[in-house]
Amino acid sequence: MNNFFIIILDGVGVGELPDAGNYGDEGSNTLANIAKQIGEFNLPNLQSLGLGNIIEIIGLPPSVKPLASYGKMQEVSKGKDSTTGHWEIAGLKLDFDFPYYPNGFPEDVVENFKQAANVSGILGNKPASGTAIIDELGNEHVKTGFPIVYTSADSVFQIAAHEDVIQIDRLYEICQIARDRVLVGQHAVGRVIARPFIGEPGNFSRTTNRKDFSLNPPSNTILNFLQQNNIQTVAIGKINDLFNYNGIDIKEKTKSNSEGMSKLIHYTNAVKNSFVFINLVDFDVYFGHRNDTVGFYNALREFDDWLPSFLEKLDETDALIITADHGNDPTTPSTDHSREYVPLLFYRKNKAGRNLGIRKTFSDAAQTVAHFYKINNNLSGSSFLNE
Repeated sequence: MNNFFIIILDGVGVGELPDAGNYGDEGSNTLANIAKQIGEFNLPNLQSLGLGNIIEIIGLPPSVKPLASYGKMQEVSKGKDSTTGHWEIAGLKLDFDFPYYPNGFPEDVVENFKQAANVSGILGNKPASGTAIIDELGNEHVKTGFPIVYTSADSVFQIAAHEDVIQIDRLYEICQIARDRVLVGQHAVGRVIARPFIGEPGNFSRTTNRKDFSLNPPSNTILNFLQQNNIQTVAIGKINDLFNYNGIDIKEKTKSNSEGMSKLIHYTNAVKNSFVFINLVDFDVYFGHRNDTVGFYNALREFDDWLPSFLEKLDETDALIITADHGNDPTTPSTDHSREYVPLLFYRKNKAGRNLGIRKTFSDAAQTVAHFYKINNNLSGSSFLNE
């Protein structure tokens, strides 16, 4: 079918980058540390592709004859956010960093938001875990109707609201207002995120109606170059929001890894000569950020169990990259992303795997896609298609 697939396992890192100390992430190694804590690591299909050839992982020995080429990629853009990670995978090396707010947002930003969004007050305004802050402030939010505003180690402006207090459409509206009219210029954060929740005091839970409001990429990505060369682009899951729908022909939203994997199976037969880009977010949002090591491992097992049904749909004209956008080590005290290498598995049916080494930038993925479709571009990175 001549399709190229990139699967992002959100938050699945493979060890601290050389500059991890600048981010407080020394010792982070999402996959290896989960394996150490679990004690029994059983991912036979990823193991057969060569995941255990990338780094030492307890319970995941190197494959003697890996079915995929293997390596790891280093992020050169600053930060450890999903936006920068995905943009670099798509060929953009960012020479600037987004603004961060370790002490909460300044008063002028808060006042501008209240006025622009027509809200009389806010709660929070500090870095926090998303689940912890609704436990802390959810009851007051229900009483006052004030949205809960918070951030994290990432460049994000997050707005949490109970779905019965601030309706979903209204929450999305105030997020869009914040994106377009408040968080601009020096305060142009990477993402504004709607974080709806439900439940009663003492038993609040976030819903799957999350929505990200991202910036447009500052220049063309591989998605744009593919479109310009009549290669159809398909985005599944969080990809759509992270690129602000830029360069995407077919837009598929999902609410779970399982839904995303089901749609990915569908597109193996539904399209040809197309680029399919998917983010599987559950690893990150439900387990990494909540320091749930067992849940993280179970999600990896779910993906591993599904993988053969996908691989059998591919033919020798197709190509697949499995990678990640950053780390999110659930074994560390932090509940934030971690500055890590990401795994690289490059699969083509009936082609022997080889060692791709340490790639100097995530953008090597974009250049490999461009090489596959013989597309000229000005993106960073270098192709590993024929290495």
